[in-house]
Amino acid sequence: MSAITRGDVCAIAIAETFRGDGAIMASAMGAMPVLGARLAQATFEPDLMMTDGVATMVDGDGRAEAWMPFSKVFDVLWSGERHVMMGASQIDRFGNQNISCLGDHARPKTQLLGVRGAPGNTICHPTSYWVQGHDARVFVPAVSMVSGIGTDRGAAEIRRVITNLGVFDFGSEAGTMRVRSLHPGVSLDEVVAATGFALVVPDEIPVSRDPTPEELAILERLDPAARTRSAIA
Repeated sequence: MSAITRGDVCAIAIAETFRGDGAIMASAMGAMPVLGARLAQATFEPDLMMTDGVATMVDGDGRAEAWMPFSKVFDVLWSGERHVMMGASQIDRFGNQNISCLGDHARPKTQLLGVRGAPGNTICHPTSYWVQGHDARVFVPAVSMVSGIGTDRGAAEIRRVITNLGVFDFGSEAGTMRVRSLHPGVSLDEVVAATGFALVVPDEIPVSRDPTPEELAILERLDPAARTRSAIA
């Protein structure tokens, strides 16, 4: 077995985000979220349903199991039987997410993706976020534009934010972002310095868990040569 890396720990943290979901649709957007969701499906959540990102339902090895036309995705979305893990260009302390633009909306400095499906996702079903580079430019006091709504705007459930530094949730009394665990070797001071707002910090902060030998073997099968995991610093 290879030595455990930060990428391995992030993959496990992402997989744990889907624990308890059962037979719902896992919409994992991006290489790391897909890896984590596939790990969950291969271990403790075998009933998770996943797509190829277009219209085919696939099993843990990527084999086609069923066809899902695009219109059917909205039926699943509106029913709440979906858990999406998206990215974010900005997130504030309530979990409001921005993927649309940076700067004044009327005259933005940078045009990004647009709101895409973020409003419907955050209104209808559990939403989590993966941020590869935890930075104060991402975790900001106020987002330039709200694409996905947060706890202060009636989000269905903002379950987790996983970053290269730790795991966060919104289970504080005020519904603001709280430290859930820090990855091995990461200090609280490092996280505070990389966050543009005050985090809720519990008295004791767990360390994000390492993969078991069995989970590590599955990761090595799902991610040969660690192409996805090695990108995480």
